[in-house]
Amino acid sequence: MESTYLQKHLGKCLTQGLAEVAKHRPVDPIEYLALWIYKYKENVTMEELRQKEIADLKHERELARLEQERLERLKAEELLFQQQQLALQLELEMQEKERQRIEQQRIQEQLEKDAAAAAEAAAKTLAEISDRYGAPNLSRVEELDEPVLSDVSILTGRFGESQIFSLWEALCM
Repeated sequence: MESTYLQKHLGKCLTQGLAEVAKHRPVDPIEYLALWIYKYKENVTMEELRQKEIADLKHERELARLEQERLERLKAEELLFQQQQLALQLELEMQEKERQRIEQQRIQEQLEKDAAAAAEAAAKTLAEISDRYGAPNLSRVEELDEPVLSDVSILTGRFGESQIFSLWEALCM
């Protein structure tokens, strides 16, 4: 039973220690073996700590990798959200421009209708107005062939033709 205990707990250590003693042949082999066993225990403890540190480091690296992936997903989601917001903003701007275009078109059509109505009303002559029921009867005036200067010739002497033409256009409108 004692040999089983020694083999289980000291077998590898004693085998290696005795091999070192045989290899180096120290003056005091018992002291050499004792110091070698202390050093062996220290080396085993250090190896266990190193293995634990390696396992901890692997675990930390895995956590860091997972955190990095999480951050990348968040950045991708944020970028996607910003793109969606930009697309929505562009869509709203396009709708606003379309609404403004339709409003301007409606205003333009209304102005054209008003201008056509005004032109139609202005185109009615005095004769058309007097033909209506209840309108006063106006007598016709006949012009005489008198050698009198016309208004245009008088104005032409005073103003230039272009000024008279501009004035005439303004009156006709």
